[in-house]
Amino acid sequence: MRSIFREMTKATLGGLILCGFLSSCDGTKQQDGSLQNLTQYVDPYIGTGDHGHVFLGANVPFGMVQLGPTNITEGWDWVSGYHISDSTIWGFTHMHLNGTGIGDLLDIAFMPVTGNPTLGKGVISDPNSGVYSLFNRKTETAKAGYYAVHLDRYDIDVELTATSRVGFHKYIFPESKDAKVVIDLKSELNWDEPVETYLVQETDSTISGYRYSKGWANDQKVYFSAVFSKPMKQFIVSEGNDIKEGTELKAVGVIGQAVFGETSAKEELYIKVALSPVSIENAKLNMQAELPGWDFRQTIADADKAWNKELNKIQIKVNDDKVKRTFYTGLYHTMIAPSDFSDVNGDYRGADGKMHEKGSFRNYTTFSLWDTYRAAHPLMSIIHSEKMSDMINTMLTIYQQQGKLPVWHLVGCETDCMVGNPGIPVVADAILKGYDGFDKELAYEAMKKSAMLDERGLNFLKQYGYIPYDKEPEGLAKCMEYAIADWSIAQVAQKMGKTEDYEYFLKRSKSYSHYFDKSTGFMRGLSSDGKWRTPFNPFESVHRDNDYTEGNAWQYTWLVPHDIQGLVDLFGSNEKFVQKLDSLFVVEGSLGEHASPDISGLIGQYAHGNEPSHHVIYMYPYVGQPWKTAEKAREVMSELYFDQPKGLSGNEDVGQMSAWYILSALGFYQVEPAGGKYIFGSPIIDEATVKVKDGKTFKITAKNNSAANKYIQSVTLNGKDYGKYYINFSDIINGGTLEFVMGDKPSDTWGISADVIHASAK
Repeated sequence: MRSIFREMTKATLGGLILCGFLSSCDGTKQQDGSLQNLTQYVDPYIGTGDHGHVFLGANVPFGMVQLGPTNITEGWDWVSGYHISDSTIWGFTHMHLNGTGIGDLLDIAFMPVTGNPTLGKGVISDPNSGVYSLFNRKTETAKAGYYAVHLDRYDIDVELTATSRVGFHKYIFPESKDAKVVIDLKSELNWDEPVETYLVQETDSTISGYRYSKGWANDQKVYFSAVFSKPMKQFIVSEGNDIKEGTELKAVGVIGQAVFGETSAKEELYIKVALSPVSIENAKLNMQAELPGWDFRQTIADADKAWNKELNKIQIKVNDDKVKRTFYTGLYHTMIAPSDFSDVNGDYRGADGKMHEKGSFRNYTTFSLWDTYRAAHPLMSIIHSEKMSDMINTMLTIYQQQGKLPVWHLVGCETDCMVGNPGIPVVADAILKGYDGFDKELAYEAMKKSAMLDERGLNFLKQYGYIPYDKEPEGLAKCMEYAIADWSIAQVAQKMGKTEDYEYFLKRSKSYSHYFDKSTGFMRGLSSDGKWRTPFNPFESVHRDNDYTEGNAWQYTWLVPHDIQGLVDLFGSNEKFVQKLDSLFVVEGSLGEHASPDISGLIGQYAHGNEPSHHVIYMYPYVGQPWKTAEKAREVMSELYFDQPKGLSGNEDVGQMSAWYILSALGFYQVEPAGGKYIFGSPIIDEATVKVKDGKTFKITAKNNSAANKYIQSVTLNGKDYGKYYINFSDIINGGTLEFVMGDKPSDTWGISADVIHASAK
């Protein structure tokens, strides 16, 4: 079945055209001298199956626009707007989420049609309802920066590409007497509903408008301006299906029809749609700056070039093309968001709901921080140094405007989704890694004030030293995540000489220890009077009314990445710790009927499909058993990641799932939430050249590497023997060469010396 799908996607619509004008289709050529053609290894279909929830469509790295098809089906597996199991399209929308567990966006829908279909999406049981069309996947193509499909109902070919702020459409109509394009600002999708929408015809080829909506983001505003390559014969506005007089309308749900009338066979219509978070005028400014002309092929080539430039920040050598496809598609997925949320002149919409002019930094949005602080941001700190100050300045500005660092920020709105203070480790990590370009004192203030609020259980943490289950739902999960953030603050406080704060937050970072029940060896809920929650089942996970957020006791017992020695001490010895950790990967039990579907990718009770487990495999080197990390990292990389639609074991979660793979494939992973201690695992690449800060490169080689030779035998750094089980961020970012020698059996010497372990842990 997998080989059939691969053949289908190779021969789909647009593929032959693309090979004609992109720089290379055989992978032997290079772009711009040292730039390899790496977009050939990007398969955007990876993650569109099962529960991957990835975006499929046209965009550029970190762009505001994600232009792609939106299926008529709704539900959890359609939160990105698209699923591989679906064959319907009701519109091409300009903003999508990538791999989330909640839905929103899908704004500003354009749909080419012929005839007079009923306006609106329609219903799947009636192929003639609404405007939606069926399509055959054999006519569909998806590449980095490009998407194409044939709409069967209307016999229209569609091609899409994009710049950062402009979506570029190409429609090829059949011979027709009633060609038109429907612009739908009304349709409610994935928890999002419009509260005010507006359309106006400005000239015979220009329309503009906006859509205000309420959903996961409770106050979303997006403005747009669209220019057609052919004059309209008529522009019709309606509220739903109720047609109104004139060519301008403001209402809750406006739908427009750009009527073109007669078209000849294979007649092409182009549309440029520019977005802005600020105003219609700024949308026009964005279009003029980014896409003043009409060269569709050049825009595709430019998008491909933009992706290649970013993908070339890590050039790998490995004999298996499946690994290359998985690796570079993963790298591609890490760069869909955070997405640009400012205009070309620097204007942006803030967390205070106000429009801010000419910001001194590039403002970003879509911060899935509960997920991404673990690996996506540590990866960004290595390969996207030029973006670090903008990312942190965005977060500090959000703090100034809403009174705390972002938790889960979406299009200028705080969703407060998930638990803990996940923005704190990201800011702390940047400070501890020596990044500049932002106010360090302001950053510290933002972290401390965010940690000292009285919301989301923090008041109980300050009162009891932990969060009791009878005072706050999901209290254990919240407290354990707060402990991770508190440790991060403590490290910055120590660096900045704030001794009193260091001692306070370091002590509070050990709050997790209250939950450890030595009689069972698990973290479990504790009441305000110090009693364990009963009954207790370490396998059971009760969605949303639980001690654990998207997890159970088996998974949350290990959520102490900042203080692994402290966790070992709770177990009483290395041996007891390892015995319990070993059992995690083999024990079987039911999660219960109310468990979150996010708990996926199970190996025993290790849940790779959800983020709280992501560091767990890398805990073994801390206790002198690095070969177990090698075994389990290879198992996850080979079995839970692969180059097919079902190739992700859980939600992509805005790049986190893929970032784990990218770092692990290179041979290391940042366990501690801030500071840059990357723990060695088992590289699957034979060689990698990583472009780091200031034009330097960090080269990784793995000698004698193979599926069997997965165990590190020895390590050298810049030609010198290296005995530590981790590498510091400073050694990576300064450039150099890291060499692994691999073998088919665990080493008798490397990484197991008690002296090395003790010294490395400091």
